Amino acid sequence: MMKKRNISPATGKLGILTPGIGAVSTTTIAGAIAVSKGIGKPVGSISQLGKIRLGKRTENRNPLIKDSLPLASLDNIVFGGWDITEDNVYDAAKKAGVLDNGLLSEIRDELEAIKPMKAVFDKKFVKNLEGDFIKNEATKMDAAYALMADILKFKAENNCDRMVMVWCASTEIYVEESEIHRDITLFEKAMEDNHPSISPSMIYAYAAIKCGVPFVNGAPNLSCDIPAFVQFAKDEGVPIAGKDFKTGQTLMKTILGPGLRSRLIGIDGWFSTNILGNRDGEVLDDAESFKTKEVSKLSVLESILEPDTYPDLYKEMYHKVRINYYPPKGDDKESWDNIDIFGWLGYKMQIKVNFLCKDSILAAPVVLDLALFIDLAQRAEMKGIQEWLSFYFKSPQTKEGLTPIHDVFQQKIKFENTLRHLMGEKLINYLGLDYYEED
Repeated sequence: MMKKRNISPATGKLGILTPGIGAVSTTTIAGAIAVSKGIGKPVGSISQLGKIRLGKRTENRNPLIKDSLPLASLDNIVFGGWDITEDNVYDAAKKAGVLDNGLLSEIRDELEAIKPMKAVFDKKFVKNLEGDFIKNEATKMDAAYALMADILKFKAENNCDRMVMVWCASTEIYVEESEIHRDITLFEKAMEDNHPSISPSMIYAYAAIKCGVPFVNGAPNLSCDIPAFVQFAKDEGVPIAGKDFKTGQTLMKTILGPGLRSRLIGIDGWFSTNILGNRDGEVLDDAESFKTKEVSKLSVLESILEPDTYPDLYKEMYHKVRINYYPPKGDDKESWDNIDIFGWLGYKMQIKVNFLCKDSILAAPVVLDLALFIDLAQRAEMKGIQEWLSFYFKSPQTKEGLTPIHDVFQQKIKFENTLRHLMGEKLINYLGLDYYEED
């Protein structure tokens, strides 16, 4: 046994704040409430259903993760957040159209009680949305102070012991990292000067870290991954993680890609296209917002396939991603992948994937898990980038200069070994020779 890490208990209430009260966040909130009342099952949630192997295979120790680590209970969670409309969570969930009316009616009172706070919003960064429930502060620093006041007020009014923030709002336009993003002093001065390269998501991340609240970036925006915030989070003792929830088509790529690479099957091209009709699709109908998402989605395969290591198999691969806004689909995303592969002696083959998924249904357990695990990280005094949570992201945040791991199976091993480390259990490397070399 390794030495068990000292982890503060999950006493009191955990406040989960989400910038954005849309399809993803309302599905998460309603689902967590439904599960806590025994009228739904948390399918897809590792924090709730996941088991972990401890010790040797012959020991048959496979406890629930939530029974082995002090995770916050669903009965001790309070939800809140910000949005650009004044709809409470019940009304927002009805508009999102993800969950059926019967389920929503059973928890209507709880959902109606959750009302959004006015959002920090800048149409320049999300061009296809309009908002009338927004803060109108003189400077971006003033907007940050207003968010900090919201955080402290929410914590006091809801008697929360701890808080976390998970960005569930829309994808912002693509922003290049500049000098102001590399130093917290320069960044703070730039906020006071209303610098145009400071987005709302950066303001939320700054406010969270300043308040000692862990921050998770669920979109591909440049946000808590700027160097200024990485150091800021370490200095403040706050864990951060991101970015871009891994749910639909990219999840399939991180499952299929490692399988093909592991068998050294060559790939000539991988064409991916999507249609969806929710607010995310509407936002991505803008070219600048789509570029942010495109960069996130394109980065996955290169890391998995290692074209520089296997140039004959993957160096010339053509990779294209398309996302199309199609309102009739609503939250039911449909994706198609055409994969042109080649095998022994260069003979050509193809794989076709048609994935009809519900985007927010796949995202909701990810949001819940990230909130609970990053709260665990803070209680374990793990500060700064939490790379072990890469399992949940399209563009995992890592230390500068370190290549992210995109292979979902490698990510899962890293994730589980981190949990074993926190438990004081022996890490598992799957060598297994001891079973065959023992006397």
